[in-house]
Amino acid sequence: MIEITVNGEAQIAPPGQTILGLIQQLELDPARVAVELDRRIVKRPCWPETVLRTGAQLEIVQFVGGG
Repeated sequence: MIEITVNGEAQIAPPGQTILGLIQQLELDPARVAVELDRRIVKRPCWPETVLRTGAQLEIVQFVGGG
């Protein structure tokens, strides 16, 4: 397992975990989130191929609608 930080909270993930895999694991809708990895925005097409490493720091922002 590897140690990562998601929105300021320590988490563990399996080796080889991708951003897309993490979003699915967190049960988030990929169409409604933006991801920053180590202070850089990662574009959605890159999520399936971006493998997380130990110490990765992610910020995941979920878009919500309302009125």
